[in-house]
Amino acid sequence: MAAVVRNRNVCLAIFGKFRGISQRFRAAACSRQCSTVTETTEEELWRQYHDTKQLAQQQKPLCKINPTSVFANNELCMGDVEVYGFDYDYTLAHYTDELYPLIYNLAKERLLMRNKYPESIMALEYIPGFAVRGLHYDIEKALLMKIDAFHHIQLGTVFRGHQQVSDAEVFSQYDGTHVPVDYMSSFHGRGKQMVQLMDMFSLSEMALLCDITEFFLKNGIEYDPEYLFYDVKNAVISVHLSGDMHKAVAEDMDRYLERGEEIAQLLRRLAGAGKKLFLITNSPFWFVQRGMEYIAGPSWMEMFDVVIAESRKPKFFTDTKRPFREVSKTSGTCKFERVTSLRKGQVYIQGNLQDFRQMTGWYGARVLYFGDHVYSDLADPFLKHGWRTGAIIPELEDEIKISNSTSYKDTISWLLALQGLIESQQKSRHDEAVQAVVQEWMKEMRELRHYTKDIFNPQFGSLFRTHHNPTYFSRRLMRFADIYTSSVANLLHFPIDYTFYPRRSALPHEINYDS
Repeated sequence: MAAVVRNRNVCLAIFGKFRGISQRFRAAACSRQCSTVTETTEEELWRQYHDTKQLAQQQKPLCKINPTSVFANNELCMGDVEVYGFDYDYTLAHYTDELYPLIYNLAKERLLMRNKYPESIMALEYIPGFAVRGLHYDIEKALLMKIDAFHHIQLGTVFRGHQQVSDAEVFSQYDGTHVPVDYMSSFHGRGKQMVQLMDMFSLSEMALLCDITEFFLKNGIEYDPEYLFYDVKNAVISVHLSGDMHKAVAEDMDRYLERGEEIAQLLRRLAGAGKKLFLITNSPFWFVQRGMEYIAGPSWMEMFDVVIAESRKPKFFTDTKRPFREVSKTSGTCKFERVTSLRKGQVYIQGNLQDFRQMTGWYGARVLYFGDHVYSDLADPFLKHGWRTGAIIPELEDEIKISNSTSYKDTISWLLALQGLIESQQKSRHDEAVQAVVQEWMKEMRELRHYTKDIFNPQFGSLFRTHHNPTYFSRRLMRFADIYTSSVANLLHFPIDYTFYPRRSALPHEINYDS
């Protein structure tokens, strides 16, 4: 009977984190009280195991998360926001999955024509779902990997081409799993040897890098990983700068662009409430014009007070000398007069934030800017200029739907309970038979962790988590975004003066581990 009570306390400790802070504190204390047992038999351990598993299976299903909600890292009162700013690509405009193979194939053609890659690479096809956003790529070693918030590589998520790199090789290449900060990341996600691939367009780039690496390896073609990286990178950049991608999308909007009735509704709602609206995008205006007409109708510019295209973010936020140029909406040519004010109904390119602030008077926490790129769109406005920021993460809905599934919730519940059992035995003195039981538990825990990774993506797992730590992507998201959601249209679910509050969770030192 004592064993059953002890196991119930351990199980409650694990599930307490899903039931609220007060229960978490109380249950965790009970768990650690039980961990003071000094001797346990093999039979008792298995009894604890089965009792705890039974309790885990009897737990009520955890509450489901609304995939279209808005989530807060920092308290944000929307009633204080007077000015709303938006990026265009993947913020106001959401693309279909058809865009990824388009970019992939256009970049592949450039590798053939400009860099004289073997003609047989044209047979390569984009593999949907191979990678996830936010991965790091080691330029010198040609390795794609996921790194957590503490700069540790998640083992099992390191790939050279399509081949998973063994843990032993990872240890050998990096002297363990930790990657030094100057090696992997600068302010905008670029370090001495690694680059973090952060935007939605980078999914095509990662796929092409891995596919061509695999092609070279299988065909015995010697190559320099650094040359390959820059060839692919420049090919993808050329797809954007040449306008080829824009032309293809503009010629077939139904194929590449999602309708935006709710986006238009949100913009009308904000403008109707007297909010100021502006658009700052790196895309050319003619492309934005076509897309916004498709999304919000021909009169979309009437809702915006300022429209800026070809802004060259993140330089727009850091360069103080580039002037604004006014552009003809019909011909697309630049006017020669000096821009001294930003007028509604006109279109501007380039420019810089310092002039933007002086001409509009919009600055600080009165401004809320939305974008999909955590570095280029959000980092500088948030840290240097005091804007409030919102990250648009299109993958969020699918991730939440998976985490809402019964199989995932049941697995997580049992994984946490099992981890509690293993943890409770660390202070005990065991004979070899008992140690073997704990080793079996640890093996099962590893299998459960693999399952909770693979359910999101077989190669790299969740965009937001490693096994139990946040990913490096998550860390930057929490640092640079006050709120995040899958679409700006999700703001329609909330009053215009709504306050978003972050959820308070217990810090490690706020839990009574030993009582």
